[in-house]
Amino acid sequence: MTTEQATPAKAAKNQRTLVGRVVSDKMQKTVTVLVERKVKHPRIGKIITRSSKYHAHSEANEFKEGDLVEISECSPISKTKAWKVTKLIEKSKAV
Repeated sequence: MTTEQATPAKAAKNQRTLVGRVVSDKMQKTVTVLVERKVKHPRIGKIITRSSKYHAHSEANEFKEGDLVEISECSPISKTKAWKVTKLIEKSKAV
């Protein structure tokens, strides 16, 4: 019984998780998430922003543009999609 409980925790430990903002929800069951990170330039020393876009799987299509979400790595679902949305951190503010 203890080995069954330890297995899911061990699998989750190996998964990478990222936090980003949904920039597109036009596809079916997929959202595009923009993840930004701050890095120090090696020569100048200035802090610069690097960004990457990831396609993440969203089964129920409940996430909309502007939402802050957490995505985690999973086995490839399609050619460009190998992430899934795990939770909603912050709902977008209505304009």
